[in-house]
Amino acid sequence: MESYGVRVTKDYLVFCSAHFITYHNDKCERIHGHNYKVAAEIFGPLNGDFLVVDFIDLKKLLRKITDELDHRVILPRFNKILKVAEDEREVTVSSGQKKRWVFPREDCAVLPIENTTAELLARWLSGRIEEELRQLGYPSPPRLIVEVEETCGQLARYEVNRGG
Repeated sequence: MESYGVRVTKDYLVFCSAHFITYHNDKCERIHGHNYKVAAEIFGPLNGDFLVVDFIDLKKLLRKITDELDHRVILPRFNKILKVAEDEREVTVSSGQKKRWVFPREDCAVLPIENTTAELLARWLSGRIEEELRQLGYPSPPRLIVEVEETCGQLARYEVNRGG
């Protein structure tokens, strides 16, 4: 049985963002930031050009996605504790009577996730990578691994495995 895969991790596949997570059903961390680093590994059959995915295509789409998050406040749309309200000008986030934040709309990335943990960021990135690959004409990869490093030596992984 043969298996092929490619992995991309570059110094420029980073995004500097602020976030906070909620935990223990009612607590919110203080807002803080990370210099996140992203890596992606794609496994699958070789195409007609004998590639799983062209490195150039993968680097470009990863750069595009990380640029969408760079210098933004990352917020979870589906958090059970937080209420996120958006309009054209601003994003308001509230946690009951405890905390309230107001951010300029262009400074936010409101993501369809439950919490802004590295694990869920990796899952969201995985979906975005698959979406971008489809737009470039690639099939969904049988196996995809995405890593999000918050700080040196502290990372989360998400893996999609469809039997490849």
